[in-house]
Amino acid sequence: MDATLPRQTRLRALRTDYFSTRLDTLVTLGFGLLAAWVLWSLFDWGVLHAVWSAENREACGHGAEGACWAVIDARWRLILFGLYPFEEQWRSALACAVIVLTGGASCAPWFWTARRLAALWVAGFVTFYVLMRGGVFGLTEVSEQNWGGLSLTIFIFASVTLLGMPLAIVFALLRRSQLPWIARTMGVIIDAIRSLPLLSIMFTFAIVLPFVLPGWMIGDKLHRVIAGYALFFACYQAEIIRGGIQSLPGGQEEAAQALGLGYWHRIGHIILPQAFRNALPATINQLVITFKETSLVVIIGFFEILASGNAAYGNSEWNFAHVEVYAFVGLIYFVFVFALSRYGAYLERRMAVAER
Repeated sequence: MDATLPRQTRLRALRTDYFSTRLDTLVTLGFGLLAAWVLWSLFDWGVLHAVWSAENREACGHGAEGACWAVIDARWRLILFGLYPFEEQWRSALACAVIVLTGGASCAPWFWTARRLAALWVAGFVTFYVLMRGGVFGLTEVSEQNWGGLSLTIFIFASVTLLGMPLAIVFALLRRSQLPWIARTMGVIIDAIRSLPLLSIMFTFAIVLPFVLPGWMIGDKLHRVIAGYALFFACYQAEIIRGGIQSLPGGQEEAAQALGLGYWHRIGHIILPQAFRNALPATINQLVITFKETSLVVIIGFFEILASGNAAYGNSEWNFAHVEVYAFVGLIYFVFVFALSRYGAYLERRMAVAER
């Protein structure tokens, strides 16, 4: 319900939507009571009777009345940093903060040009990688095999997005090429990759490719998985961008041609900016899906945040606290995904105002 409506109008709409008949009133009250009971039960379990400190671990167990958040107090470093060396975990925390600050800075309208936004994210990603990898500026080198937890999840997501978005633009432009053999070939490639499960692509790039590639092209398994994931992302995003382009009136490009603008000027200054604006909701949705699907890499042996959570309760001391660990990991996913969705809503509002 729109909060800008007058109070009397909102009350009238509320009565009409939820209390117009006896049945509507009973259903509304019934679900309201059920929701209140569920919320109170969660509050009682998660707050009132919870154990918060690892020093009070003896109060936890199968018979405890509340949540055992003591497992988070004792194992949060493992969940957030995974296998990263203990004495170097400040680098992992700082690297995650750099990516978060980069995302926050990209909300500033000053960065809303292709060059500035690309420069910002490339600089943020390079800083992230240098902090995580080390080997320069006096930092101890830590290979990707020892990365884990939240930092590995963010690394995979940022890498896939930075590689996949430009590739998606290229794919979308090739698919709408005026040369039929280029457009049809690109269409077959995009449709073929989109028809495959992401997990099968990850397995192919992680396990099968080393048998068919020359030794100098094999590289690290993590990098191969990111390349496969970026290709998968690019194919889906290419269709989103192509849909945004098709939603534009055809006369705009024809008018640009009549004015003598070249192909890249038409694409870069007229077509793509409007296409991204039209495709913004679907693009944000695709980014949210991409972030959540980073958890699939746990199946092929990477120690991302979900695997770190499994390890946090995977011993005899904390094996009863799996619900609390998954709740904590779920909260982390919620924070990042909710921030992405709110950023998308903010962009939509700004662009709607700009169109007026």
